[in-house]
Amino acid sequence: MTTDRPSTGRPRGFDEEAVLDRAVEVFWRQGYEGTSMSDLTGAMGINRPSLYATFGSKEQLFQRAFDRYRETKVAYVADTFEQPTAYAVVESFLRSSADALTAGDHPRGCLSVQGGLACSPQNARVPEVLAAGRATTESALAQRLARAVEDGDLRAETDARALARFVMVLSEGFAVHASAGAERDDLHASIDIALRSVAALCS
Repeated sequence: MTTDRPSTGRPRGFDEEAVLDRAVEVFWRQGYEGTSMSDLTGAMGINRPSLYATFGSKEQLFQRAFDRYRETKVAYVADTFEQPTAYAVVESFLRSSADALTAGDHPRGCLSVQGGLACSPQNARVPEVLAAGRATTESALAQRLARAVEDGDLRAETDARALARFVMVLSEGFAVHASAGAERDDLHASIDIALRSVAALCS
């Protein structure tokens, strides 16, 4: 019989989720290529053998960190899709995003945008992972908006996928501006304008 962990050796002396949260912050602040293994071990408070044994390679750690980021820092996204109308969905999505991007308890902006916009060819997998994460969110949003079209909440001629892309482009643009210092109120002012376009599509 085999087990997932070796039966010999000392047990891990750290909280895996806690150290993963620290890795999230380092990757978020510095990007994948801007983060060294020394940066990670220093922030996570573990040595390299422990890091490799628990998380694998740097790329595998990044994937785990990105998954953790999506489970925690952007968990609000699923709640926005539960809003009763398409307008409320879009407003909740954008305003929650703006609030999260400018919150003071973590790096500004968004890991999925800042983590790997520029990577060398040998690290091409990193931006692909991030793009796939954004695409998953966009697809879920498009499905919710398509349901709104079917329900008559949005005009019948509304292109749900185009509207979802519009919302995602705004959110991703907000991430760039937030990382450059844009304040919460600045982003919400832009959302006010965007919502006028959404309102025009509502039945």
